[in-house]
Parts: sequence; C-alpha cells; structure tokens
Amino acid sequence: MSIAKNLEHINLQLQGTTARLIAVTKTKPIADLEEAYQANCKTFGENKVQEMVEKWEILPKDIEWHLIGHLQSNKVKYMASFVAMIHSVDSLKLLQEINKQATKNNRIIDCLLQIYIAQEETKFGLSQDEAKELLQSDEFKSMKNIKIVGLMGMATNTDDQAQIRLEFRSLKTFFDELKASIPESDTLQLKEISMGMSGDFLIAAEEGSTLVRVGSAIFGHR
Repeated sequence: MSIAKNLEHINLQLQGTTARLIAVTKTKPIADLEEAYQANCKTFGENKVQEMVEKWEILPKDIEWHLIGHLQSNKVKYMASFVAMIHSVDSLKLLQEINKQATKNNRIIDCLLQIYIAQEETKFGLSQDEAKELLQSDEFKSMKNIKIVGLMGMATNTDDQAQIRLEFRSLKTFFDELKASIPESDTLQLKEISMGMSGDFLIAAEEGSTLVRVGSAIFGHR
C-alpha cells in the first residue's frame, strides 16, 4: 500500500480514541515525507536532532516537529527555534538546557517527561519517584520557558500483549495520579500521553494514549 493509504488506514483505526498520529520519519527520505505531507500528515517525529534540522530546512514550515529520541543537552540549541514538542526529557539537567535555549529563542517549548515503564535495561527514562521529585523541585518551578504537558513511555520489546498493556496502563495510572496530586501551573499542564508505536499503537490507544508514534506501519521497513 502507498504511504497515503497507510495513513488513511491508521487514522481509521484511531477513530473513536483520544490518540493522534505522529509519523515517525527517522531515516526516511524527503520524498517519503513529502508524500505523507501531501496526504495531509503534518506531524513528524524524529530521533536525531541533526536529521530533524536538515529536514526542517527543506520541508514546508507548517509541519509540527516532535523530537522523540534520546536527547543530549548539547544538541538542544540546534532545534530550539522550531521544535514543537520534546518527548524524551529524562533529567532536570536536560530540562534546564531546554529552558535556557527556549529563552534565547523567546519561545515556550512543550515537553514530556519520559517515564521508564519497560522491563528492559536499554530504555531511558525517569522512575515515577524521580519524576515527582523533579516536578516538585524549586529548580523546575523557577523555569519560565518550558511547559511539561505530559508523559512519554516505551513498552518492553516483546510479543506479550498482556505485558505491553500493563506497562501502558501503569503510565496512564501514573499520569492520572500526577494530575490529581500536583496543581497545574504555567509550566505544568498535563494533557498528553505519548505511548504506542507501529507494533502496539492500538493497545496504547485503548489504554489512553493521546500521541502514537508510528513509523514502519506508514513508510514500510528499510
């Protein structure tokens, strides 16, 4: 099927859920992104800052760019002028750098805290306790140019759908708990849960995801 047909199929599957689609465009050629754009997909997710910047320079400026991969503090400055949302905030230090670069660009950058939910050693993320501590810290409260708008999590890479469902559910439960226990402010407005990829986005949508990050189901494997 074509990229346009794949997009149509996925959006049909997401109807009736709270989930919106982010097309994961990492390693994909510009022609594929243009095809997705022509099919009215204008929210793209990239893993690497350099690749995102290169594509941003070429493609139409009404595309919303999401950084979904692990982010190093020294790379933030390259995308701070245009990135719509950063999904992978996993430390106070990184958040401070995002705030600093957002300030320089006179912007407020939406961010998600990446929470460790998988039963694997390879995934990045904060524990639930670390996330709470960060959100209640004076350092966080003093920032003016970032906004924490939700949480992100990656399930274990397994065929066990029951386990994946439990991991997604644990993230939604934690999201609800944070929403109930920490008051909203200019810098904390929880509304997004980024979970679900090509293999498990339907489970994620059923468990309350608002942003699913889908690549190979749209563009095929490379």
